[in-house]
Amino acid sequence: MNTQLNRLALVALIMLAALIVATTYWQSWAAGSLAAKQDNAIELVSQFEVSRGLILAANGNTVLAADRKVKRNGQTFYFRRYPSHGLAAQTIGYSTSALSQTGLELSLNDYLTGATSNLSNAIQRTLNQIGGGTVYGDNVVLTINAGAQALAQQLLGDRCGAVVAMNPRTGAIYVMASSPTYDSNLIDKPGGYAKVLKTKGACGDASALLNRATYGLYAPGSTFKMVTASAALDSGAFTPTSGFNDPGYCVEYGKHVSNAGNPDQNGPETYGHVTLAQGFQHSINSVFCNVGKQIGAKVILDYAKRFGFYSTPPLETPANQRLPSGLYKNDKLWFPKDPATEVDPGRLAFGQERLQVTPLQMLMVGATIANGGVVPRPYIVDRVIGHDGSVVSRTRASTLGRAIKPETAAELNQMMVSVVQAGTGTAAQIPGIQVAGKTGTAETGVNKVYTAWFVSFAPANNPQVAVAVVLEKQLNGFGGAVSAPIAKQIMQKLLHR
Repeated sequence: MNTQLNRLALVALIMLAALIVATTYWQSWAAGSLAAKQDNAIELVSQFEVSRGLILAANGNTVLAADRKVKRNGQTFYFRRYPSHGLAAQTIGYSTSALSQTGLELSLNDYLTGATSNLSNAIQRTLNQIGGGTVYGDNVVLTINAGAQALAQQLLGDRCGAVVAMNPRTGAIYVMASSPTYDSNLIDKPGGYAKVLKTKGACGDASALLNRATYGLYAPGSTFKMVTASAALDSGAFTPTSGFNDPGYCVEYGKHVSNAGNPDQNGPETYGHVTLAQGFQHSINSVFCNVGKQIGAKVILDYAKRFGFYSTPPLETPANQRLPSGLYKNDKLWFPKDPATEVDPGRLAFGQERLQVTPLQMLMVGATIANGGVVPRPYIVDRVIGHDGSVVSRTRASTLGRAIKPETAAELNQMMVSVVQAGTGTAAQIPGIQVAGKTGTAETGVNKVYTAWFVSFAPANNPQVAVAVVLEKQLNGFGGAVSAPIAKQIMQKLLHR
């Protein structure tokens, strides 16, 4: 009799273990594959029985995404709400009642629903579901500085463009603002999505849903001179004191390539005898055109790769919401088989040709120079915290390798300081703080309408913050005049000045 009872108990234990394992697998580890089946009504219902974790700004107090509890027919369901009404909207993304997800709501869904492969989470989730208890997701704390993010969005206003800021030492993203923007709460309201789609901004043709910081592609203009100067100095082909004669143009393929007009000089831009450092300070196209002709397109592009060009920048947002920077041909990323014959080295050197870059990539260039030539790996998730307060995961700062020698970075640092002290970027000066920066004013094909850039970091002798600003379709808008003041205010906010 005892033998039979023992056998029965053993069978019962095995069946219970099998049930827990099977339930754990299908409800936790296989949740991703189930979620992909949008026609699975049970999965749809079960998703809303989970209290998704909070998404918080760096201070741990500003709630960017949370749940609202709804009771229907004796059951409790959880739907998403966004208390900050659009702060970092494109980065946070949204999660709707139809299970449409974007941004971090999509890429961090497993954490936010408690469906990670963490064994403790999986077991607790299973026990809660078997017992009818609420399943709680993990909370996510970002590196976003709520105050600086709000200021960036305010400064952008309805102008189309982006502001990105990071710690150049660690890669932590402080600001990721994209304009036009929208209130994430609209997405799940009747007619709300259509209203968001109609939000175009001052440029008239922009989607508010697009994260311009990571997915917007622009001609970099003279901000690319940071890369060209890196190649010129690091390769040993030039020094900061190398001399040039600037007649107001350079000759390429038998044709004049004229300098652009800059607001720091009256009349036609002609400087005569200058050094490379002065050419950088005053953003003289003819100087960099001649640099490009001498070192060649391949050297410039190879150095661009060192900064991260031709690779999708790593970040916790969905991969399909980030684009690589580089030359584009027929709307596709293109690396020429023979750069010497397929690429105009002069125009490449000052950021035109077929170059297309994201603000995040240009931020990484500036941050690399600030970081002594080492490329910081950008990240936007500081830590993930379980419902019980335990730390599930924490991001540790890392790098993507060395782009240029420390000596080259130091030379570029000083050249960028001269831009702000007495060059094209004086509007970024901060009293008591040495600011390093580079302006960019890229042609758009429309007369006197430009893409305006400014990339900067501060303090120059001990960089703590790097900022990139881009504004689209600026009438007579030079980077030093319209973008540098925005970068200045963001740096002041982050440096508490």
